[in-house]
Amino acid sequence: MGKKKVFSSIGLLPKEEMLEVKPDFMQLIIGVPKESSFQENRVSLTPDSVGLLVANGHTIVIEKGAGDSSSFTDKEYSENGAEIVYSKEEVFKSDLILKIEPPTKSEIKLMRSNQTLISAVQMSTQKTEYFNELNKKHISSLGFEFIRDKQDKLPIVRSMSEIAGNSSLLIASEYLSNTKGGKGLMLGGITGSIPTNVVVIGAGTVAEYACRTALGLGASVIVFDDSFSKLRRIQNNINQKISTSSIQPKVLAKALKRADVVISAQQVGNGKVPCIVSEEMVVDMKNGAIVIDVSIDQGGSFETSKLTTHNNPTYVEHDVVHYCVPNITSRVSRTASIAISNILTPILLIIAEEGGIGNAIRRYESLRKGVYTFNGYLTNKTLSKNFKIPFKDLNLIMSTL
Repeated sequence: MGKKKVFSSIGLLPKEEMLEVKPDFMQLIIGVPKESSFQENRVSLTPDSVGLLVANGHTIVIEKGAGDSSSFTDKEYSENGAEIVYSKEEVFKSDLILKIEPPTKSEIKLMRSNQTLISAVQMSTQKTEYFNELNKKHISSLGFEFIRDKQDKLPIVRSMSEIAGNSSLLIASEYLSNTKGGKGLMLGGITGSIPTNVVVIGAGTVAEYACRTALGLGASVIVFDDSFSKLRRIQNNINQKISTSSIQPKVLAKALKRADVVISAQQVGNGKVPCIVSEEMVVDMKNGAIVIDVSIDQGGSFETSKLTTHNNPTYVEHDVVHYCVPNITSRVSRTASIAISNILTPILLIIAEEGGIGNAIRRYESLRKGVYTFNGYLTNKTLSKNFKIPFKDLNLIMSTL
């Protein structure tokens, strides 16, 4: 006991570590409502991410059942510190709202002035009224399609594209098999047999991961795109032998005739994809061939494409099976939710450390590029052009605050 008093008197006993707390740190109240859009199974935060945010001093309010479709239970969220509530009204009292799909009209009504919203925008399905309602309430909105990382890439878009690319080939494999009424083909090939032919239209991220899966299974792959730089990039990234071609109607038609599987992976950032496969080309395709139109959410590349759902995902047109579900990633909602949550969690921590969304977008250009409504104005040029809403430069807005 005597020694302990001596050590204590000269300050040798271990003391609690004094951590620096930034003076502008903001404790966030983050609301995660249950998705109400048709067949949207993903959730924006996983229980592990909730635990990390709670440990950093934030409050997470989650609507009951929000994670059920992704196999995350309310108990898991509660054990990680989330507050489970039983109505959307309670969730939308939060300072910051996290969603997968953009909020519906009824959900926007629940929002109050000067809240922050982080969700997808889904430009191809939106109307002018959506942005006007957000601006009326001075909502600060960040879109999944616009948020960038330090490398100036679109992390959420890329993650979802990777999942869609991989999933499209697995779906095609199912519908080639007997169990789904297909021809009984195995996607790929084995020793001594001719491999199945896969045609990929587009050379972006979806196409790259579709090619990786197809090649891994042993299929023969040809990729079509009008961008030679994209075709060169996909060859370099895959580092395996694939055939590539610019989109020439005669060459494309010839490839489609031989194809067992066609993946339409065209994606554009500011409108509808061009329809490049005519009905006549589909007529000439093999009976029982599979078309996976991943670009259906932007209109689709096939003249014969029309929207389908996860409950009724396919239809047959000219003896060709069409799969045209716009939200393929919801098919593997747990994987997709983990990917989204892992990207959003660091963003939320940054917003808190900087003292709120205003300071965060002022300091981080990557976040600033993700903003599309702020302080009552539309701040995204692409949205302004497409929806004919006046545009205001976010940098100018920030300079006056």
